Amino acid sequence: MSKSILLKGGTIVNEGKQFIADILIKNGRIERIDSSISVDYSLEEINIEGKLILPGCIDDQVHFREPGLTHKADIRHESRAAVAGGITSFMEMPNTLPNTLTQKLLEDKYQLASQSSSANYSFFMGASNDNIEEVLKTNDREVCGVKIFMGSSTGNMLVDSEVTLNSLFSRVPPVLIATHCEDEATIQRNIQLAREQYGENVPIEMHPIIRSAEACYISSSLAVGLAKKHGTRLHILHISTEKEIALFENNIPLEQKLITAEACVHHLWFSEEDYATKGNNIKWNPAVKKASDREAIWKALLEDKIDVVATDHAPHTIEEKKQSYFKAPSGGPLVQHALLAMLEKSREGKISIEKVVEKMAHAPAILFKIEDRGYIREGYFADLVIVNPTKGITVSKDNILSKCGWSPFEGNVFSHSIDKTFVNGNIVYSDGIITDNVIGKRLLFNRR
Repeated sequence: MSKSILLKGGTIVNEGKQFIADILIKNGRIERIDSSISVDYSLEEINIEGKLILPGCIDDQVHFREPGLTHKADIRHESRAAVAGGITSFMEMPNTLPNTLTQKLLEDKYQLASQSSSANYSFFMGASNDNIEEVLKTNDREVCGVKIFMGSSTGNMLVDSEVTLNSLFSRVPPVLIATHCEDEATIQRNIQLAREQYGENVPIEMHPIIRSAEACYISSSLAVGLAKKHGTRLHILHISTEKEIALFENNIPLEQKLITAEACVHHLWFSEEDYATKGNNIKWNPAVKKASDREAIWKALLEDKIDVVATDHAPHTIEEKKQSYFKAPSGGPLVQHALLAMLEKSREGKISIEKVVEKMAHAPAILFKIEDRGYIREGYFADLVIVNPTKGITVSKDNILSKCGWSPFEGNVFSHSIDKTFVNGNIVYSDGIITDNVIGKRLLFNRR
């Protein structure tokens, strides 16, 4: 059980407002929020005047690589990087080795996390062309959702059967379906054209042409069509194109939406112009595309057509990323610096800090119907991030916590820094130090 802690004088950013208040933490939850709190029993008091208090971020898309790919990453290292970056809860994808295609393999991952994760956790059940009966066993109270790769990515989980897709979309409610949307036939045609032009020496600048806007739209529009046909709860991950935005709406509250969308930090930060300097280090699927796509994603995010901001944190070793285009895997580490990157955009006037909190904490909690997290409210779990707005940080290999040891943000100077992170009322990160004996909890969902 966590000890009682009193946070004094910080500026709370929560539910569209900023205000100075004290927060009393007791038994892992927020006991009281008030302008001035004093108690008649012993506790730890922390003065945080001049600092910001945010609800812990909830990242709905990470790849922590365990089991089977732990030379790149593992739950212990990546969850430590997450809490150091202000992410207190994560949802992890099924394209590990073996792929998470049975309930037994899914539960095995929960057991791993229960022994090693500094952050709260949930894991997606994976879908394939032939495991529908296993998918239907998924417990919507204890599992964040079902992941469908409607286009190949890292791993071998492409679901391309029309019969399977209709069966999944029609039979899985109320479990949320999350999709990776890229049309595989379009990608393969584009690969063939690129090879005809360049042979095996395809430059990284071809990545957004190979994994084109058209490939994304064909697949995303198919997913939306299936969801509307069957009344499915659909969440489309990592929107990367302007064209896809027309598929989403902002005319009803998020609580009522059946079809939602996610933007990732790399699609909000980088554009195709950055391939010249970043190379394979910003090779993601779907690809980082035109600056005009990036601006359209920002606009959609601010207008609530795109509902959440996540990372798609997907580490590979730097040796793997240094390979030629076709051999270099897609993905990179982002959990440690995603919140700082968004706060930097807030400092630049691109987005308000209240909106950052909405998209990285409140909205994921609403969208997935997470129990008692995502807000600074009395009675909720004390998942909190203390941000220093006057002390910056330069990203370097010396302070990267992901197991892969590199970041696409290396060299970036961020104007904010993470001072402390609380998970379930416990200090898990403070002034650059991780508390190793703190373990997160399994997320629970209220979907009935």
